[in-house]
Amino acid sequence: MNVPGSPDKNLSIFHFILLNMALSMLLLLIMMKNAFQDWYTFGISFLWIFSICVTQWAGLQLIYDYIDRYISWIKAPVRKTVVQIVTFLAYSITAFILVQLFNYKVWMNVSPAKSWSLIIMAVPYTLLISLIISLIFTVVGFFHSWKKSFIQAEQLKVEMLSYKYESLRNQINPHFLFNSLNVLSDLVYDDKALAVKFIRQLSDLFRYVLDSRDKELVPLGDEIEFIRSFTFLLKTRFEQKLKIDIEVQPDQNDYIIPMTLQLLIENAVKHNEVSEAFPLRIIIRKTGEWLEVENNLQLKNVGDNSKKTGLKNITQQFAFFSEKSIKIISTDESYKVRVPILKSLEK
Repeated sequence: MNVPGSPDKNLSIFHFILLNMALSMLLLLIMMKNAFQDWYTFGISFLWIFSICVTQWAGLQLIYDYIDRYISWIKAPVRKTVVQIVTFLAYSITAFILVQLFNYKVWMNVSPAKSWSLIIMAVPYTLLISLIISLIFTVVGFFHSWKKSFIQAEQLKVEMLSYKYESLRNQINPHFLFNSLNVLSDLVYDDKALAVKFIRQLSDLFRYVLDSRDKELVPLGDEIEFIRSFTFLLKTRFEQKLKIDIEVQPDQNDYIIPMTLQLLIENAVKHNEVSEAFPLRIIIRKTGEWLEVENNLQLKNVGDNSKKTGLKNITQQFAFFSEKSIKIISTDESYKVRVPILKSLEK
């Protein structure tokens, strides 16, 4: 059982009961001093107040948790405040009347028809208490969500810097440059036209890296154009040993974290054999609101340097921008990674 609005939300049933007992005792001391005249009167009075406290607290907690799952403080603070206060008041009045009817009948043998007028007289006090509780929950919940959002924003900045640095380093690491320059040196003698095209594609690739380094999201269409340049370089190097099919028609409002597809393609090339005997095929497709990068599985030993930091970075970035989690589907024959297509105003 959890305390509504509590940051840790780890209130046990034992502590819940203990706190309600303490609250009931406090209310007895303030509002019903005659309840202490004998043990019988005290027992009935205590159970009476305790039943009201428990139903009010537990019910408001469930309502708070339910609303918190569907309405965000950050996105819709006014709407959440109104919905929360209205539902709190409606529940408090209903629960109070039902519990009072039960208590009058059980402890005093008073029928609902006779106890109704007494209960109605006490409803304004219930409204006041419920309004105070709802305002407390609203203030605590708002500041807790604001603090959480602020911390997430700071974490995002750190993660984005780390991710962008990692992506940039992957692009300009010595192995990449070495392989690209080797291919280029061969093309200069064998196919000058292709060498010129290779240089242009390499230039486009680095221009995209520089242009997107300060952006959290980029249009999917721009990412696809970047991938075409990137795959051209790879296919020029591997020739028929590598096949990359791009089956994506991006919409205007489709966005993605920059260099996501590039990192997934690099992972596929890094972890799988690419040879004439075992050509590697990579397919990039759009399936509904998802992008899929799939390759046939022919694993090779990449040593101890593989720490899967690339996938971890991508997962962390997408977790901030979308509630949809990255999906990894691996079989004996293929390996597929699905990432959600983001919208400019999704979060």
